[in-house]
Amino acid sequence: MTYLGRPHGPDEVLQPEIVLGFHGLCVVKAVDDDDWYMGTLNSDGTVECWSAYDDLWNALRGL
Repeated sequence: MTYLGRPHGPDEVLQPEIVLGFHGLCVVKAVDDDDWYMGTLNSDGTVECWSAYDDLWNALRGL
């Protein structure tokens, strides 16, 4: 999974632990990271994320 445009930092590649997809949008929890990231799930399996949330509840509310 590619995380492009990490908020307030450089792009980086993360290993996903959980990916929940919703019609092109998704929320992702990376291994060894407590944050949840929202983004677009691309057809090649990469994810372009644009925001991060402290917990799953707030990430789902952001959808």
